[in-house]
Amino acid sequence: MAQNENIPAEPGDYQNPEDGLLYCGKCHTKKQVRVELFGKSHTVHCMCACEAEQHRLEEEERKRLERIQQIQRMKAAGLQDPALRSYTFANDKGDNPAMEKARAYVEHWPEFYAQNIGLLLFGKVGTGKSFFAGCIANALLDQGIPVLMTNFSKILNSLSGMFNEDRNKYIDSFNQYSLLIIDDLGIERNTEYALEQVFNVIDSRYRSGKPMIITTNLGLQQMKHPDPSDVAHARIYDRILERCQPIAFTGKNYRTEIAQTNRELLVGLFADSMGGEK
Repeated sequence: MAQNENIPAEPGDYQNPEDGLLYCGKCHTKKQVRVELFGKSHTVHCMCACEAEQHRLEEEERKRLERIQQIQRMKAAGLQDPALRSYTFANDKGDNPAMEKARAYVEHWPEFYAQNIGLLLFGKVGTGKSFFAGCIANALLDQGIPVLMTNFSKILNSLSGMFNEDRNKYIDSFNQYSLLIIDDLGIERNTEYALEQVFNVIDSRYRSGKPMIITTNLGLQQMKHPDPSDVAHARIYDRILERCQPIAFTGKNYRTEIAQTNRELLVGLFADSMGGEK
């Protein structure tokens, strides 16, 4: 004797006289199946084709929202300065030819990651190095790839007051990120302690086998040929140059250009305001 599960029928559903099972009135596929359990036949609910499709769409939407939330969390952790979130290819004005190399790095990320190839972005202040690095960071984060973009000033502030064991754990935590971007190498304090910690971070990343991107206002020759007596800087630069492909930024100072534009806008607004009072 068959035991039937109480399955509510939707308008249009019908019982097929051939097998006595409930069918969907929309897609005309089964909403019931018979199963044998402990020697008894049971009629139980199953998803018809349109229910299965609806479930698939809902599951896709759930995963999509989860992925968006995950990326938002990753960006909050990896781009701790909110201003960096605007450093995107969508905001690139197209006047810096070096940006094509940033796009290529993202496009070929699996190969660069597998071969542990990073970048050394060097040049004068305001030439677009941080924007270049930020575009890479945001593009990879949008793909769900963990990226941390920070600088040694923040790192050194965080390390101050920590015991050696905690310092090591903190530095090792950077290696959970697939890409580590360190902005403005060379602006940190030039003390023996600071240089030791800079080396520890670079060396830890070097040994992790994962790529890093470094931006700096230092000259390439300065890094390739430091003062022979300056062993601290020499060993830092040596590891960076071994793993990072140099890219020169020799263009105009975009910060100066933006500041000039803002000044001109302010002067124009002020003049309009004064004209309106006449």
